[in-house]
Amino acid sequence: MAIRIFQHYWHLHLALLAAIEGVIFFFAPYAAAILRFDSQPLAEQMLGPMLPRGVVFSGVLFISLAAMGLYNSRQRSRLAGLIARVAASVLAGAMLITILFYLFPDLHIGRGALLISLVIAFSGSVISRIVFDTLVDEDLFKRRVLVYGSGRRAASIARLRRRSDRRGFVVTGYVAAEGDESSEVPENEKLPTTVDLLSLCERYRVDEIVVAMDDRRRRFPMDQLLECRLEGVEILELVSFLERETGKVRLDLLNPSWMIFSAGFGRGRIHDTLERAFDIVASLILLVVAAPLMVLTALAIKILEGPKASIFYGQVRVGQYGRPFRLLKFRSMREDAEKNGAQWAQKNDSRVTPIGAFTRLTRIDELPQILNVLRGEMSFVGPRPERPEFVGQLEERIPYYRERHTIKPGITGWAQLCYPYGSSEQDAIEKLQYDLFYVKNHSLLFYLAILVQTVEVIVWRKGAR
Repeated sequence: MAIRIFQHYWHLHLALLAAIEGVIFFFAPYAAAILRFDSQPLAEQMLGPMLPRGVVFSGVLFISLAAMGLYNSRQRSRLAGLIARVAASVLAGAMLITILFYLFPDLHIGRGALLISLVIAFSGSVISRIVFDTLVDEDLFKRRVLVYGSGRRAASIARLRRRSDRRGFVVTGYVAAEGDESSEVPENEKLPTTVDLLSLCERYRVDEIVVAMDDRRRRFPMDQLLECRLEGVEILELVSFLERETGKVRLDLLNPSWMIFSAGFGRGRIHDTLERAFDIVASLILLVVAAPLMVLTALAIKILEGPKASIFYGQVRVGQYGRPFRLLKFRSMREDAEKNGAQWAQKNDSRVTPIGAFTRLTRIDELPQILNVLRGEMSFVGPRPERPEFVGQLEERIPYYRERHTIKPGITGWAQLCYPYGSSEQDAIEKLQYDLFYVKNHSLLFYLAILVQTVEVIVWRKGAR
C-alpha cells in the first residue's frame, strides 16, 4: 500500500518502519542516560535538557539510514547486507553527531552514553527491520486489487516480477472485459463475468479496482464502477497504478491524455526559487569542501598522464528546454577517445584511463559539474543530460523523450537511483520511464530525498561505469 505525500508515493510499511525507528532513535539517549547515570525519571527528562539531544540524535540517524538506501522500497539486501548497511549508517551518524557535539557543547551527552545510545539504535533498527521484512511479504500492508481486464494491458500487472514492485498490493483476480485483444492472464486467476463488480468487491474484500481494458470503447462499465466508487472502493487507471507501484511511467501503456489529465507536472515560482537557492548555497559549500580533493585529482591526472595532459573534459549536452551547454568533468578517458565519433560508454571501456577508472568508480569525475549547477545550467537533481547526437536519435525513436527536458538536468536523479548505468537505446527507454516519473512528481521534498539517497550510490558503488 502506498500513500501520497508532497507529490511523492511512500509505501505504508516503510512509513511505519520509519516511525518506529524514529521513536527508537529518539528514546535511545534517554535510555542510555538512565543506564549510564541512573538519572532523573523519564517523564522529567522529556521536558528537560535531554529533549534536544533526542531530536538531534534521531534526526541524524534517520538521515544516515535514508542515505544508505534503507528507506528505499527497492532495497534487496539480505540479512548480512542489511546489518552492514545499518552499521555503516550508525557509524556515519556517530561521526556527524560527534561533530555536532563539538560545535554545540550544550548537546553533549558523554562518550559512554553516546556509545550506549548507538548500540540501542543499531539493535533496535536491525530487530525492527527483521520483523518488518517478515511481515511485509504477508498481506498485512497490501491493498487488495481487482483488475478489470484480462488482455495485453492487464498482463502488464501479471508480469511484474520484482519483489519491490509487488510489495504494495495483492491481486484478488482479473475480470475479462469485452474488447480485450487476447487472454494473457492465467485462467485460474480470472473471476466470473456473470457477477457484478460490487458483489465481487464485497466477496473478495477489494480495496481498489484497476481499469486495464484493452479497448474502452467496448461496453465500459461506467454504472458498475460508479457504484463501487460510491461504496468506498478506489478506482484507478492502469498507468497511474503502475506509476505508483513501480516508481516509473510505463511508455508502452502511455497516451497523451493521461499526461494531460493526471495529477502532477506542477511547479511554481516558490518551488523554483527555493530549489535554485538551495543549489547556489549547496554548490558554494561543496566547492569549498571538495576543493582539496579536486586539486589532488588534477595533480594525479598530470602526474600519471604527463604535464601536457588536459585535466578537464568539456562536452556539449542538452539542457532544460533543449538548450545546449558545456558540461564539465574531470577527464577519465584518453584524449583521442572519440576520434571515430560519439559513442556510448561501455562496461570495462578500453578508452578509460587508470586514474579515470578510479574517478568514475568514486564519482569524483562529476565534481566539476558543481560549477554547472552554480551557473544555473544544471541542478543537483534531475534527468542526466545527454549529448545532442544521441538526443536527436532518441527523440525520433522514443515517444515522449523530449518531455524530460522540461526541467533542468541534474548531477544525480531518480533514474540513477533506480536503474544501473545505461549505455544503449533500450537503457535510455528504461531510464526515461523513471525520468518522467520525476518530472511528473517533481517536488522539493522529492528532490532532497533523492539527494540524500545518492550517498548510497556512491558508497555502495551502484551503477558506476
